[in-house]
Amino acid sequence: MMSHTWAKSDSAVLQGILPKYCDDLLAQQKIEWQLLADGHSALKSIKTRIIDCGNYSVKLQFNPRRIASTTANTDPKSISQRKCFLCLENLPKEQKGILYADKYLILCNPAPIFNKHFTVIHIEHVDQDFEKSVNVMLGLAKDLSPEFTVFYNGPRGGASAPDHLHFQVTPRREIPIENDAVDMHRRDKFYYKDHVAGFKLKDYDRSVLILESTNKEKLLNVLLNLVNSWKLILEITEEPIMNILCSFQEDLWRVIVFPRTKHRPDVYFKEGSERVVISPAAVDIGGFIVTPREEDFLRIDAKLVSSIFTEVSEKQTVVDQIIKALL
Repeated sequence: MMSHTWAKSDSAVLQGILPKYCDDLLAQQKIEWQLLADGHSALKSIKTRIIDCGNYSVKLQFNPRRIASTTANTDPKSISQRKCFLCLENLPKEQKGILYADKYLILCNPAPIFNKHFTVIHIEHVDQDFEKSVNVMLGLAKDLSPEFTVFYNGPRGGASAPDHLHFQVTPRREIPIENDAVDMHRRDKFYYKDHVAGFKLKDYDRSVLILESTNKEKLLNVLLNLVNSWKLILEITEEPIMNILCSFQEDLWRVIVFPRTKHRPDVYFKEGSERVVISPAAVDIGGFIVTPREEDFLRIDAKLVSSIFTEVSEKQTVVDQIIKALL
């Protein structure tokens, strides 16, 4: 393990310090790791465009280096037949990281979507599990504030390694919903109890729940209650399909939850010219859609974006039941 450790963060007060460690790690890895340097160089010529969807906008990015992640086979058979690329013994020898909370390693992502893009892996091979890791996610968001946002893709909601617990880290407010979530005209409050406030976003084509609090423990309890209530409503035991964005600023945690019904839309599985390779995970469902194929980048329009968001999001009737259970 230590061969991949560049630094160790074991201070009791990391807020404001950890972002600099990450910046320093990124700078050094660009020098020492050619694959990472090439990935960041490619970002300089990346194509983007904005699509106005009426009540919201999305940003499209044509990023060929994301093809492996976008098209990853995550069914149990495929997972069992490949080496886990997040296990320490399978990391590239050039890859270094920051040991965090004794059990996680902060790594630079060699196929970045953003100019600062990190993956935070558990040092052991344990399954992606929100309930067991949400406390770490909240702490990490605080320690990385105010520069970064932490996001989580569920094992059935876009995680390309559902068999290995991990988060990802991006610059704060690069994902459009992070800005929409603080727009008071868009927010519809549904919950306020024990210093935790809950909101929905109106006219957004996606099911979105926003939870905010200055109290970590109370927020943690509400998040766990939300997931458990959702399981009961769906009559399932496994983790519901979901994506999470988490940030901390001005002494306030903000957790954005995307309840989902499926990972990939029907157009992903079509043949020939009808196929559109969009595989929405947290970044995409948040309004920053990554397209690894140029033909998709050029032809996606507001109507298709709206239909995909609606198709893969949890039905409003179920979201209303979750809210009722919380109340």
